Amino acid sequence: MTVIIVGVDGSPTALKAAESARDTAVALNARLHVVTAFDTGRTEFYGSGKDTWVAPDAYSAQQVAQNAATSLEAPGLTVTFSAARGTPADALIEEAERQAAQMIVVGNVRMRGIGRVMGSVANSVAHNAPCDVLIVKTDDLQA
Repeated sequence: MTVIIVGVDGSPTALKAAESARDTAVALNARLHVVTAFDTGRTEFYGSGKDTWVAPDAYSAQQVAQNAATSLEAPGLTVTFSAARGTPADALIEEAERQAAQMIVVGNVRMRGIGRVMGSVANSVAHNAPCDVLIVKTDDLQA
């Protein structure tokens, strides 16, 4: 069965990418797997203003992934979820490899300006993924 991986962190931009992943999974009759990355044993917040993201601990990451998976349920769609240790890009790539996924879906937040220079999840995934990558326009939510 075709597997599509999407990463979520509880942000509106990640949810928009996840909704696009759900719609793609439904269209392709694929299984959708929702992943939240965690890097440490504690929850940390990075950035400022609307450009803030969360690096949760394992339990919090599992809850974020589960909540997103529940919100993405659709008739005939199998949605699974997990928390994965590592940076968001590494977690998505490793999960795609582990599940032999055919696609990873990410948002385009931080792909311009300083984020492009410092690196974004989408850039890292696009350059290192073992499968196709769909980059969803989500930066319009950050106005």
